[in-house]
Amino acid sequence: MITGALRETGRLFALAAEVGRAIFRRPFQFREFTEQFWFVASVTILPAALVSIPFGAVIALQVGSLTQQLGAQSFTGGASVLAVVQQASPLIVALLIAGAGGSAICADLGSRTIREELDAMEVMGVSPVQRLVVPRVLAAMGVAVLLNGLVSVVGILGGYFFNVVMQGGTPGAYLSSFSALAQLPDLYVSELKALVFGFIAGIVAAYRGLNPRGGPKGVGDAVNQSVVITFLLLFFVNMVMTAVYLRIVPPKGG
Repeated sequence: MITGALRETGRLFALAAEVGRAIFRRPFQFREFTEQFWFVASVTILPAALVSIPFGAVIALQVGSLTQQLGAQSFTGGASVLAVVQQASPLIVALLIAGAGGSAICADLGSRTIREELDAMEVMGVSPVQRLVVPRVLAAMGVAVLLNGLVSVVGILGGYFFNVVMQGGTPGAYLSSFSALAQLPDLYVSELKALVFGFIAGIVAAYRGLNPRGGPKGVGDAVNQSVVITFLLLFFVNMVMTAVYLRIVPPKGG
């Protein structure tokens, strides 16, 4: 079991390296990239906006309750906004990209694999990675970066509404605490997380789609496995990136 897990991990990293090399190889499949970008965006924009509202509200209510207990209500806005921008927004985007877009990518590649379309492409001298995988991975990365901004804005607005309306906070204190605690690198690390998470979701979905087992049933199992594996990797990578960021970027005023 351990040997099999290590072998699968090595193949996953090998595919990621091959995709990284194929990105700069010509010709670039711009039409495939555009179609995949539009598809992933169309299935994730509305769910992301709807999910970000309760996320922002829960964070604002929880942080607001905690700051009231500590007598630091003036920092509610800054703390809740930082939580949304740094943590909640990239994770929401990644989970939606993996659950909606990644599952579709895995199912599409898996169905092509069991129909032996990819073998036929290799016989004709066409690289399936360059022709099919690279546009899908880049589409997942691009949508994740853009969607991260939308989720951040909607989540902040939701937190602002619930903090000011539900908890009796003042708009001025909410905005002033945000400007006092937040800094531009917070946005940079949020976008970087979204980019990395999109890459992970696309690579895992493509890998499981290229390696299904047992015919059509194997494709369904591969889709489920790709979503679960992506979720586990995302939380681990998020922990590592957050720890590194907090080490190298001092807090504002620190």
